[in-house]
Amino acid sequence: MTTMIAELYDALIAAGAPEDKARKAAETIAQATVTNPNSLATKADLAEAKNELLKWMLGAMAAQTGFLSAIKFFGH
Repeated sequence: MTTMIAELYDALIAAGAPEDKARKAAETIAQATVTNPNSLATKADLAEAKNELLKWMLGAMAAQTGFLSAIKFFGH
């Protein structure tokens, strides 16, 4: 018998998903978490990704500011 996450199934049905697709999605997520508990992102994973993205964005902004300042200072 296939295991299913009832809360996910109920949420998908409430959102208007067809019953067969909601059931299959809930079963797939349940199976993924059983075979590999680390297959889904945790809040800590998302926070780490957010921090990494923020670091790269700030670095790109600093590089752009430096580049534009150099153009303004040296001309062309």
